[in-house]
Amino acid sequence: MLEREIAAFVERTDTIYPANTATLSAARQRAIYDRYAAAFTPPLSAGLHVENASFTASLGHSIGLRLYRPAAANPQRAGTVLYFHGGGFVVGSLDSHEIVTARLAADTGLCVIAVDYRLAPEHGVPAAHDDCLEVTLAALAGRLPFASLPAPLLLAGDSAGGNLAASVAMALRDRGTDGMAGLEGVRGVALIYPMLGAEPQLPARETEAHAPLLTLADVYAFRRLYWGNRWDEGHENAAVPAWTLPLHADRFDGLPATLAIGVEHDPLRDDARVFVERIQAAGGEAQAWLGEGLVHGCWRALSTSPGVQQLHATVCRFLLDTLRRPD
Repeated sequence: MLEREIAAFVERTDTIYPANTATLSAARQRAIYDRYAAAFTPPLSAGLHVENASFTASLGHSIGLRLYRPAAANPQRAGTVLYFHGGGFVVGSLDSHEIVTARLAADTGLCVIAVDYRLAPEHGVPAAHDDCLEVTLAALAGRLPFASLPAPLLLAGDSAGGNLAASVAMALRDRGTDGMAGLEGVRGVALIYPMLGAEPQLPARETEAHAPLLTLADVYAFRRLYWGNRWDEGHENAAVPAWTLPLHADRFDGLPATLAIGVEHDPLRDDARVFVERIQAAGGEAQAWLGEGLVHGCWRALSTSPGVQQLHATVCRFLLDTLRRPD
């Protein structure tokens, strides 16, 4: 059953974001999504300094970045969060998730950097993953175009961004085993209703296939735009970059402390649970949190929903608790 406030949020969303949006052209999807996001984005919290910059990737393209820096530095809350936005790898921007990134900075006192990675279908797999990995490596090396970013680093993301955060963490771990720069300096990973495998995990894939705001058909539509038709009939054996699907990994050990949040009415709900179970089985530190009565994308209901307020508080607490632990 939907939380009452979430039911109202869904009703309002439906008036702005039509149910068939995922079937439209990417340009049309982005226009609708940007209008929808703007309708739920409040003014910036007082006491935040915001700075836009661009990072030049090794292939020559620019990756937009936005830093939210609390005006009053607190040495007890020193750290930087790299945030990868959701949007099915197709929509989303620095503006669309400001409701999340600005509030994380305001409520934790941490620096938060939003990353505007390349989008599909113009840039298919692994473009978004490559961008986020390259930005993370630059952050660890002190090469981002911002002054005095406090260490250590945390990774976070919602939906597609949750996939990106988990994939980057796994890629860094594997680089470290090959003698390259690895996970040193990354303290934790927070994943909010993430998409982590080629298929959503059971039972939510079936029981929540027609959930509000994100259906199984929507998941498949976004998947096709980024990964192509690799899972369509007749294309099952097409190559998939393995590191872009965290639940398909051979190893789940050696990762930073991880929080994975699922929400009850979401075909992706059980991706978070299964990821945590696999990390725990490998001896790692991971925790799952389930938002009962909540839906995919519900973080935008932060001002009205008690359940979303708990979700947000859980993320903030995880980030701060993780930073307080000794190295």
